[in-house]
Formats: sequence, structure tokens, C-alpha cells
Amino acid sequence: MERAVRAAADDAGAPALLRQLESIAVPQGMWEYRNPGRLLADALGCPSATSILSDLGVLQLTLVSDLCRAITEGRQHVGVITGGEARFRELRAAITGRPITSTEQGESTPPPDVRLTSSDPWATDLESRAGLAAPVELFSIIESALRHADGLDVDRHRDRVARLYGGFSEIAARNPHAWRREAVSPDAIRDPAPRNAMLAFPYTKRHASQWNVNQAVAILVCSAARATELGLPRDRWIFPVAAAQSKHVVPLAQQGCLYSHPGTVRCGERALALAGATIADVGPAELYSCFPAAIQSFARDLGLDASRPWTVTGSMAFAGGPYNSASLEGVGRMVEVLRDGGPERRLGLVANLSGIFAKQACAIFSNVPGPDGYRFEDVTTEVAARDVPRPLNGDWVGPATVVGCTVVFAGGVPSHAIAVCDTPAGERTVVRSEDPAVLERMMQEELVGRVVEVDGAGFALRSSSSTRTASS
Repeated sequence: MERAVRAAADDAGAPALLRQLESIAVPQGMWEYRNPGRLLADALGCPSATSILSDLGVLQLTLVSDLCRAITEGRQHVGVITGGEARFRELRAAITGRPITSTEQGESTPPPDVRLTSSDPWATDLESRAGLAAPVELFSIIESALRHADGLDVDRHRDRVARLYGGFSEIAARNPHAWRREAVSPDAIRDPAPRNAMLAFPYTKRHASQWNVNQAVAILVCSAARATELGLPRDRWIFPVAAAQSKHVVPLAQQGCLYSHPGTVRCGERALALAGATIADVGPAELYSCFPAAIQSFARDLGLDASRPWTVTGSMAFAGGPYNSASLEGVGRMVEVLRDGGPERRLGLVANLSGIFAKQACAIFSNVPGPDGYRFEDVTTEVAARDVPRPLNGDWVGPATVVGCTVVFAGGVPSHAIAVCDTPAGERTVVRSEDPAVLERMMQEELVGRVVEVDGAGFALRSSSSTRTASS
């Protein structure tokens, strides 16, 4: 992270900015530093900078919008947001048996000056009881709902997602900061192989965010007055124009529609309106891409068609997905992309989520300032009025309609199936099956939209000739 901040100052053409930093914000990573902002402030020569640490569950773009608002309101002139991981280093150490040392920060270190917290639920008790907790499983259920909404059969859908991610790998190959800079064929993404295990149908390892990376990013934000005073090259300025965020949380099993989210829709509408733009004005985008369902859902809700890129990094599967700073990587790359062009206005959109689409944020950046300066809006209250959680019923017995499902793998073989279902009364239930026949059919046929029979032992697939009961 220290090297990334220094590189950002060099990129801005003003290493002197480092001593002028008034705040250092860091999203919590997989490391255990008590106060990483203080470590960085001491190393960078700005010991009076406010140290900020945000918990997992706080939208990464919140750190950007908070800093932009502080500068717009005249509370400070310059600050930095930085995040990073060294998971690949740890992985290699474990494989080779070579010892490694990490920066130490003792218990006597004071806590951060500012701590942004989040205590939102990851999943409901009903989901947990069914064994549904891992992100890959939850997002693969969203993927099945997208498949059904688009009217694709299982195989054609797998082909489409593989082609989509093959294209992302080509973007990553052209990204000088990407963790993996080589194109991968759709077949090598789609189908399980010794180094590409199936995780939760239809997702293989190459569909998933890669967090075993050594990566860090830093975003310096400076007032125009200070940038002018320092003589920073005007042709390298990129402006944060507008942002909107929703912090209304609804766990997946209670979401009214698994593949579309009112928070995304409203954040997109408000961010664009605040920027004085429409979605047609947006060029490149960096949509959150922890799994294919995330980036497809964002594109769908924002009205982004395939005529413009959905990622400038190449996605978290190929460019790298450091645990809690991948969206910051996207902002950093967006700055470079927006610099590369003529003087006409260019707009880039970065979208971020937290949890299982529990929170959403959209930010607009440009090579020219916004018509009204930087603008921000929190739409949480408005989204909460629209996005009412569905009631749950873990004791339901009888017919239920599947709204999303997946087959979870363990050790390369199918382990169990999970289905999220609507009851006739409009409640939701989550059921599990370990019946091999059920698992096989779920990977060959479209079960979303189908009625199943739920009993105390699990669920059964209806057919015209027979019904097989699945054990839980």
C-alpha cells in the first residue's frame, strides 16, 4: 500500500503531495493491522493525517465519496484511499515452507481516528440451516435466476457466460496492472478441469474472484485549488462528478427478485442525474465482478448494453480481486482509461456492491468537471420503501416454486443442491437435497420456475411419471 501511494503521487506529478496528506483511508483487508493508516502516515511523512479504517461490509466507494465530499465542502484539500493484499506471498510461503515476516503493529498502537463499521447480516438463519453461506453458492443461485429470466437453457447459458468471461480475460491481458495477463478460451473457463474445479454450478474456479494476489492501489484526491497551486499537469486531471449509494440490506433469500435490485436501479438513476447525463453518455464501465451474476445484474439494472465494456480491469477473475479493495482497483484503472482520449467529455461509471447485493453504489468520473461540481446522494431511505423483504417460512410443507438454485461441489464432485423457493402464500423457503438424481437433473434442466414438493426431509422434483424425494 505504501508503494501504491508513492506511485500515485509520482503519477500525479507531485511527490510533495505525500507530506500534505490530510487523511489516509483503508478498507479492512485479510491482514490484521490495528491501524494501517497510521503505519502509512508515519512512512509517508504526514504524521498528522487522519487515519480511517472501514470494516468489511462498508461499500468501498463510500471511502471515495466521503473524501470527495470533504474536499468539496472545504474541510480538507488532499487525501488518499488505499487498499491491498499479499495473499499470493502467503500462499507461496505455505507451499514452499519458506518463512515470511510481516509488518508488525503492536497492541499499544492507538485505534484509527475514524472507524467505519458495518454489522449487517450476511445471510438469514434459514439460509445458514440449509448450508447456504459461501459467496460462490449465493451468486450461483442469482445466476440461475438470470438464466431463467433470459429464457436460455442450461448449456446455452453456460456458453454465453464463458464467452463473456473469455472477453474479460482479453481485457485483462491488455491491462498492465492485471494479475493474470493472458487470454483464456471460453472452453477453459466453462468446463471443469484439474486446475479449474467446479465450485457451485455453473461456476468453475475461473468464474470466481481471484484473491490470492499481491496487489495494492491508491487513489489521490486533491482540490482543484491545491492542484493548481502545485502546478499539476491539467491534462491529467480526472474529476469525480457524482455518486449515489444505498445501504438498505435485504439478504438474498428475502429479495423480491434475485437478479434485479432496486438499490442498483436507483443508484444508477441518481448518479447519472446528478452528473447531468444519461446512460447513453457513459463510455467505459467497471461493474463489480466477484462472480458473473454480479456484473450481469449490474449491467441489466443500469441499462448498459454490450456495445461498451463492462470492465476496464478485466474483472476480478483475471485482473485480480483483492479481498476488500477490488472496486478501488477499478477506480484507479478508470482514471487511466479516461485520460486516454481527446478533449471531448468522456464519462466512466464504477459500480460497487457489498454482501450479496445487500448494498450498492455507483460513481461517475470524467475528464471534465461536472456542471455543478461534485454531487452525492444517499438513496437508502427511498430504496428501503421500495425493497420490502419477503417473509420466510422454514417450516413450509407442500408445493413451492423455485426462484433460484445451484449444485454445490466438494472435492470436484457434486455434494448437494440448494433451492430458494416461493410458497403459494408468497413466503420464501430454502431447501436442500443430496439425492444424486436431483443433482444431476438440476445441472441438465431448467428448474427455476418449476414447482417442487417440499417436505420435512427436503424437496422432490415433480414429473408426469414419478416423484423422487430428496433427503436433506
